[in-house]
Amino acid sequence: MLILAVALVTCAGPALAQLDRITQRDAASGLKAALEQGAQAAVARLGRLDGFLGDPQVKIPLPESLQRTEKMARRLGLGKHADELIVTMNRAAEAAVPEARKLLVDAAKKMTVQDAKAVLTGGETAGTDYFRRSSHIALHDRFLPIVKKATAKVGVAQKYQAYAGQAAQLGLIKSEHANLDEYVTLKALDGLYFMLGEEEKKIRKDPASAAKSIIRKVFGAVR
Repeated sequence: MLILAVALVTCAGPALAQLDRITQRDAASGLKAALEQGAQAAVARLGRLDGFLGDPQVKIPLPESLQRTEKMARRLGLGKHADELIVTMNRAAEAAVPEARKLLVDAAKKMTVQDAKAVLTGGETAGTDYFRRSSHIALHDRFLPIVKKATAKVGVAQKYQAYAGQAAQLGLIKSEHANLDEYVTLKALDGLYFMLGEEEKKIRKDPASAAKSIIRKVFGAVR
């Protein structure tokens, strides 16, 4: 996706031979424009009201293991708050996603020649896979405080923590699902990677529809 142009800038070989009419400056500009387009599109879709909650592809549900213990949850007073909790989780994810754009730009700038070659010869979401490998920890650390702030505003989050901690000790739910903030953060990242992948596939499949001419020029040449 976004990284193919880096390969054009850094890697000599057949790709450059086929792109003799595209300068390194154009290739670099194409990379930047494509990165901005992909990141902004993903953030715009997710980082708004109902970006997660209103999209079944990325909507964050209660943890699967908690769903299996719904009757117990209701006896402990959590069941009646389930809908409120789901809204809270998704709103927290929507609030966190806008933090991703700068980190993704920084990750692209730090790409090595080996990374570029791997993306160039990889599958339709190779660029997204690179971002997942290179930026996951930084994105997680940026998202988590925002998620914590959002869930702290709702008392049901504390009730969930109390119930889930006990349930995890009894083996009723997975330990990673016992911490609501961690669960929401990981789900928010999954949604972000999914949308980045969708944007990557669009650029690879149809560069002619890209917003900027430099993207069409550079990515059209490597199709």
